[in-house]
Amino acid sequence: GVEVRLWPSKVDNGVDELLMARFPKLKILKSQAEIQTAFEECDFLLHGSGPSLVAQRDVIRWSEATGKPYGIGGITFSTRGSTSTRDAADEAVQATLRVFNGARFVFFRDSVSLALAKSLGCTCPVMEFGPDGAFATDLREEEKALAFLKEHGLEEGGFLCCIPRLRYTPYWVIPEKKAKPDPEKHARNEAMKEHDHAQLRQAIIEVVRQTGMKVLVCPEDKTQMAVGKEMLYDPLPEDVKKRVAWRPGYWLTGEALSTYARSAGLFGNEMHSPIMCIGAGIPAIVCRWAEQTSKGFMWRDIGLDEWLFDLDDEAQLPGIVPAVLTLAKDPVAAKAKAAKARAYVAQRQARMMQAVGKG
Repeated sequence: GVEVRLWPSKVDNGVDELLMARFPKLKILKSQAEIQTAFEECDFLLHGSGPSLVAQRDVIRWSEATGKPYGIGGITFSTRGSTSTRDAADEAVQATLRVFNGARFVFFRDSVSLALAKSLGCTCPVMEFGPDGAFATDLREEEKALAFLKEHGLEEGGFLCCIPRLRYTPYWVIPEKKAKPDPEKHARNEAMKEHDHAQLRQAIIEVVRQTGMKVLVCPEDKTQMAVGKEMLYDPLPEDVKKRVAWRPGYWLTGEALSTYARSAGLFGNEMHSPIMCIGAGIPAIVCRWAEQTSKGFMWRDIGLDEWLFDLDDEAQLPGIVPAVLTLAKDPVAAKAKAAKARAYVAQRQARMMQAVGKG
């Protein structure tokens, strides 16, 4: 078998315990000495999924120190970072391309990234579409999820999940991030928040009134409980509010996924909750915008174009409410569509692992 050592960016808040419980043979590198030993003993470096080549410096460090091969799996590549309001300098883009060129393979999690790398002259021998790593997430926290569903009167298959999101994550409202407020991002968030949540709110209203299903408004990151309350829950008409649950506290992946898995589907302005839903065969609708990089287009790549809405294209907005209604009104067809996408993802995951094996 293969011995896997994880060189993590961050495993606090109980993430290391979760990983070790799920992968007991995993070794998580925590000290410089452990990293040094891994450099000596490991044969291959695999960079995981991310909004960019997140650990670019570490990949360069590995390559220069060891001369051993590396590969990259399931990333987005763009000339603008996922949290930036400006394009990167050309030399920064060229530096990333040099790392790509030295790799055994690069799998991009969306076809827009793949096309960009090719257009900029990337010469890596294997460049293909490869799904985001989160599609494979299978963590579960059943007890917590069941207790939460019971408390809010949510029954299996009888509710949809909805996730809000602002254009830019307002990290400055999370105390432990110690981030300075960003006036430019805040202004953009405020200018667009009604535009970006009006369709979701209307979808909640129509689902409740037309189908009798309930809706759970829930977060993907720690800033979204407040956004959901302000933009989705509080403005709802009273007759609808009675059948909508708002989750006030944050949750970790296992509990979230155990909840999604019992829903009839999910819709909203996020990416990774929908990814985990499709990975579990649960229908999911994605609304995206330019500030989120090109990652949203992976929905098109896995055959879910009808469940992808670009909020920067006004012509697409009227399609959101009807699409959400189909999840509630025809759950069998929606599940079949999700299953087909999941099967394609599995096929591409197998291809990525095959490439790692050849590494």
